[in-house]
Amino acid sequence: MRTSENGPVTLHQVAHAAGVSPATASRFMNGTARVSDAKRRSIEDAIERLNYKPNLVAQGLKMGSTRTIGVLTQSLVSGYFNDAMVGIEDAVKTAGYALLIMSGHWHAAEEAERVELLIGRRVDGVVILTGNMSDTQILDFSQRVPIVAFGRKLEGERVFGFFLDNYGAACEAMELLIEQGHRRIAFIRGSDDQEDAHARLAGYRDTLAKHRIEPDPGLIVAGDFQESGGLQAVNQLLSSGARFSAIFAANDLSAYGARLALYRRSIRVPEDVSIIGFDDLHSSMYTTPPLTTVRQPLYDVGSCIGTMMLGMIGHDEVKVPLPALSLVVRESVRRLT
Repeated sequence: MRTSENGPVTLHQVAHAAGVSPATASRFMNGTARVSDAKRRSIEDAIERLNYKPNLVAQGLKMGSTRTIGVLTQSLVSGYFNDAMVGIEDAVKTAGYALLIMSGHWHAAEEAERVELLIGRRVDGVVILTGNMSDTQILDFSQRVPIVAFGRKLEGERVFGFFLDNYGAACEAMELLIEQGHRRIAFIRGSDDQEDAHARLAGYRDTLAKHRIEPDPGLIVAGDFQESGGLQAVNQLLSSGARFSAIFAANDLSAYGARLALYRRSIRVPEDVSIIGFDDLHSSMYTTPPLTTVRQPLYDVGSCIGTMMLGMIGHDEVKVPLPALSLVVRESVRRLT
């Protein structure tokens, strides 16, 4: 950026070069007043000659908006969250908004602290991508800033929370395993404090009941949505002597850990044990073998979130159709003979 001897080019310097008052130049740049064609050309020429870069934050504060949206994610390195954030960014950038992203690392107190920081930065709205904060905390924050939350059901004047049909998708995954002849199906749970984890477990149990398959409590093992949790869960299953021909992991990361645990015991997938995951992360099509899983269209989720947020900021009623989950059949499941 071009600077004067005393620093960056200022609005006053632009106004002087254009032969207009600073107030006229300011109103022209903010779009709050019309100016004559001659003055408009003079201001535009001065901006180009001086390479003037307006202070967007300062302008936004004067107008009561910073043109930024805060995003609370749980991990800055997870493909799961990254896809959603790209969708949000693409949805809001055409309206001139930028994202300010922070991570809560699945700790409720840290999540609340990050939302406070975002509000302190004068963001125009906050997106919450899952997490462990209570609904009450989120509703309290919505009194101060519009909020869109993914992974929970919330509705209010300045808050909207939604989740996808995890239960129905889990039932569909279980139907595939049962159609392939599997009856002894292990389930690796997700985090106990996550609504989607409970929905997926309910889908597992209800589908067994639908087919009159007696559930074995020993085949339901704790997990935490992480690779290490899936690894430990399968190690626990194998150490207990449990018999199973298939594993339904509550997410793809857990399935990756489960696959590693089986590999270390020389148990083949899918020849000896079939595996289904949940999420359809990019890497799932490149595992050995490629993972059968439930696809969450997370980019589309992010796009919906961004559109909803723009509507809330603009005080418009926006109804966005939620994307559907779908089963992606690859090579990690085989039919029992």
